[in-house]
Amino acid sequence: MHTPEPAPSPRPLHAAQPAAEQDIDRSDPAYRLWLSEAVAKVHADANRSADTHLLSIPLPREWGVDLYLKDESTHPTGSLKHRLARSLFLYALCNGWIRPNRPVIEASSGSTAVSEAYFARLIGVPFVAVMARGTVRAKVELIEFQGGTCHLVDDPSEVYQAAARLAEETGGHYMDQFTYAERATDWRGNNNIAESIFRQMAAERYPVPRWIVATAGTGGTSATLARYVRYAQATTGICVADPENSAFFPGWRDGDPTATTAKASRIEGIGRQRVEPSFVPGAIDRMMLVPDAASVASIRVLEGLLGRRAGASTGTGLWAAFRIVAEMRERGEQGSVVGLLCDPGERYVEKYYSDAWLAGQGIDIGPYAKQLEGFLRTGRLGEPVSGAAD
Repeated sequence: MHTPEPAPSPRPLHAAQPAAEQDIDRSDPAYRLWLSEAVAKVHADANRSADTHLLSIPLPREWGVDLYLKDESTHPTGSLKHRLARSLFLYALCNGWIRPNRPVIEASSGSTAVSEAYFARLIGVPFVAVMARGTVRAKVELIEFQGGTCHLVDDPSEVYQAAARLAEETGGHYMDQFTYAERATDWRGNNNIAESIFRQMAAERYPVPRWIVATAGTGGTSATLARYVRYAQATTGICVADPENSAFFPGWRDGDPTATTAKASRIEGIGRQRVEPSFVPGAIDRMMLVPDAASVASIRVLEGLLGRRAGASTGTGLWAAFRIVAEMRERGEQGSVVGLLCDPGERYVEKYYSDAWLAGQGIDIGPYAKQLEGFLRTGRLGEPVSGAAD
């Protein structure tokens, strides 16, 4: 009787491979030298950029509630997005995603693209911004001034697909701020916006803010703020103010990450038609839906208070901050509230500071302006006229 021979022991997979495939070396000294220089340039920009100012909004001291705005418009590219762009570039460079002479592509409503164009030029790579055709011309000009080019699409919801397609066609890198904003920033510190706020508040009357109010475009800023206050064991609450036609508020309210809206936000830089991957709903304590008319009324009032014009995203957060101050006053609470001055209003003269544009959009800021006038006199702010709830 024939006894079958035992099956041979399986050989390691690598043993069956040709010797040339057992050791693959893709190191590239020239690329690593370029990478080192690129990272050094981005770090140098941070060293050259002084921290942004914390502005005190003039409210009666006897109210016992102090309001501040972190003025992010003083960054080299004029907006809060300068911090994000720096973090995104460092993240992409260190992951090996950005390569010499290959373009960086971004889907943006404008300000992020301005800042990314700046960093692309700083390290010497091309930059293309994919934006909705309705973006204000001033932002297009700023991107082009920084050396970038603009690819405009008619439907704002198509910017993601168009950016990814351009990156594939050109061999470039799609930065995708809406996915990577929350993970590219070191939320534990490293002079992020939250750490900066707490350091600057240290000498104030109420050094630990009762509330910090942010808005959401990617969701990355609110994620950084919320994670930091928990990491620092602070009692500060994080409130996200959201404009009309944004999916963030209904998605957070209903616990629905698939929430969408049919129309795009009229408040540039914030509000999205979908809940973006960088939005971290579990870290947010409160959300407030703010009518667009209230956002615009707030920046008109802010101009009178500070002599400064700001974009309407600042107004969205400021309206929410005013409401929180009024609530604290009503309850007899003392403390501080911090909001963000996101970007300068000079970018939006043709929109939010144009009465003709407001009329064309059917936006009546009058009732909200009257509420704000009453608030500044009495510390009381009536209920929203329409559409806003939290």
